[in-house]
Amino acid sequence: MKALILAAGKHAGVSPLMGGCPKPMLRILDTPVLELLIGRLRASGIDQLMITTSDNSGSIESYFGDGSRFGVAIAYSFEGYRQDGQLVSLPLGSAGAIRNIQRHAGFFDDTFVVVSGDALIDIDFTALIEQHHRHQALATVALAEASAGSGGGNIVVHPDTGMITGFGPRPASATTASALVNAGVYVFEPQVIGCIGREWPIEIDSDLLPALVREALPVHGAALPLLWLPLATPADYHRACRLALEGRLPGFTLPGCEIAAGLRTGLNVSINPRRCSISGPVVIGGGARIGDGATLVGPCYIGAGAVITAGARVDNSIVLPHARIGAEAHLQTVVTDGAFCATADGCVIDLALASMQWIIGDARMHDTTIQLSEQRFLDSIH
Repeated sequence: MKALILAAGKHAGVSPLMGGCPKPMLRILDTPVLELLIGRLRASGIDQLMITTSDNSGSIESYFGDGSRFGVAIAYSFEGYRQDGQLVSLPLGSAGAIRNIQRHAGFFDDTFVVVSGDALIDIDFTALIEQHHRHQALATVALAEASAGSGGGNIVVHPDTGMITGFGPRPASATTASALVNAGVYVFEPQVIGCIGREWPIEIDSDLLPALVREALPVHGAALPLLWLPLATPADYHRACRLALEGRLPGFTLPGCEIAAGLRTGLNVSINPRRCSISGPVVIGGGARIGDGATLVGPCYIGAGAVITAGARVDNSIVLPHARIGAEAHLQTVVTDGAFCATADGCVIDLALASMQWIIGDARMHDTTIQLSEQRFLDSIH
């Protein structure tokens, strides 16, 4: 079976903390979001995939290639052009992407799935497709309650038939538990492509689906158990990593080997668990170094090559690869890459501008640089 993964959009929101990495390639611990989605699709028998790309094409295509390493077949649809040596995005929209791919070689020749590649998604695709066929729908939309964090628009569903009868703005309050919203996961029949306009960009949610409903064509709303977490902010990213660490992300296997209760490590990690205070779940990437006397309180992830200095405390936090946490530092519910630090309330701190790189910095910095940063800070408060 075939699917289209939408990964060509602009991916602002988690920068600068994530170093400009496109959202589909953000790693949940050590696995890109897009890889998790591909695994979920493959498990449902969906193994022929088109992925839209734009100025992020290099990182996606070089990682996934033709898909054989992941048990699927992958091809790519680039949306943009090259100018002055740079790739420039030319968005077609989610529905425009379908039409563009179809006109190339008629890829969509049977029921197919369309899903966003920049969100953490877990849904039973098999059950979704079965509902689609049972209702003899031309299009099916996976629905979520507004309180579930979905960012789509409000959906009106006929209580008897399950068919979508109208659309509205997103509920102003996430406490409106009865409101259903579009979760950005779709099943379509190929006939729907003839209903897609020829002007670009054109979107599924705001253009195609309302047009189908206006024409009284069968559009089904499927309310299935669903995890849909758009990675719009560092707080979203922290939540996604926490779900993985706590074993609440279906199909996700924690990396590393368990060397003590609640503690998993990759290769060549420098740590003496008997000289540290560790409360799991804690996962430490390969090559990391944990100093004696450090405290790690889970759920907690220490990325590959990171350094936690003796006396530091990392609590419910995500320390990305090559970050360095200085002595006596206390991290509580933050995400840091050594250059930036995002707190629980969404504040992102530029550590260099704040002269805090001797507290949280890059593990690859020379010790002299760390000492100079500390001295500059001390000078600034005298």
